[in-house]
Amino acid sequence: MTDRKAELADNLARVEERVARACSTAGRRREDVTLIVVTKTYPASDVRLLAELGVLHVAENRDQDAAPKAAACADLPLDWHFVGQLQTNKVRSVTDYASFVHSVDRPRLVTALSGAAVRAGRETGCLIQVTLDGESGDVGSRGGAPPERVADLAGEVAAAEGLRLAGVMTVAPLTGPYAGRPGAAFEELWDISTRLRAAHPAANMVSAGMSADLEEAVAAGATHVRVGSAVLGVRPRLG
Repeated sequence: MTDRKAELADNLARVEERVARACSTAGRRREDVTLIVVTKTYPASDVRLLAELGVLHVAENRDQDAAPKAAACADLPLDWHFVGQLQTNKVRSVTDYASFVHSVDRPRLVTALSGAAVRAGRETGCLIQVTLDGESGDVGSRGGAPPERVADLAGEVAAAEGLRLAGVMTVAPLTGPYAGRPGAAFEELWDISTRLRAAHPAANMVSAGMSADLEEAVAAGATHVRVGSAVLGVRPRLG
């Protein structure tokens, strides 16, 4: 085993232990929580090693990095998740490789994704990104729809050709009433998901939690946790 593969294997084992322990503490089954490894800034060679280690879900947040990486790994049995802010001029590229887009936050993006998915002959799973930063109605700096807009936006996704409403996503807020309280933020996301599932029962994905707060996310009901640095190491500084 190469040094890098051994490093990744050790890191994955530690993350797996954390997820399993969090599930046990929350009284949940381990198989009900999906680990998504966020591979941003790391090379396709790392993605290949992760696949050899049994990883099935990987995520990226910049299309200019993700598209060539996904192409280089097209032979691998991976689901690619796009988790970053998405500009409408990038949707055609993203729908070519991403099984899920976690950052749907505005009607214009829904329209663009729908057109691109139809042209590509693909069905794209869409999660509504919910911002819990600041006061209700403000759009957080990292994107997202305010809670009161989720129902309408979800309805647009559900009605759009080529798209499948998959669930909701959030990032632990840096500002506002939930700043420093990721567990409370994730509980609020779960409540939003519960209301969404009353109207759209199949929209059952709850994407929350990263390396620093995955335990709080699992405790609050997250079905998918997005872990990067805990698996791949401290990210290199981008120029």
